[in-house]
Amino acid sequence: MTIDSTNTLTSLAQTKETDLVQKLKSKVGDKTDSSDKALREQTDKFEAIFIKTLLDTSLNLDNPLYPKQPGSDIYNSMFKEQLAENLSGGFGYSELLFNYLKDKQKRQG
Repeated sequence: MTIDSTNTLTSLAQTKETDLVQKLKSKVGDKTDSSDKALREQTDKFEAIFIKTLLDTSLNLDNPLYPKQPGSDIYNSMFKEQLAENLSGGFGYSELLFNYLKDKQKRQG
């Protein structure tokens, strides 16, 4: 009997990678001022809304084998919202919007 540890190793590598990315973001974040942090937060929230809309459209969690349980719509909505929040900041839309708004702010100021 062999044990396949590929998924475990992949998951561990991704966890280490995200930890490293978070540390690097925090170091870069220390150098930026509070307005940049606020703008980044808002662009990430906008991206989360965009991702939530995408997930609502594409992710159909209805299973014909099991009847709908009471509250399943609420649970699915909460699941998709949390998933969108966790994924925001990594798709690139937030970065594009942040850079655009930052450039526009420099031109006006």
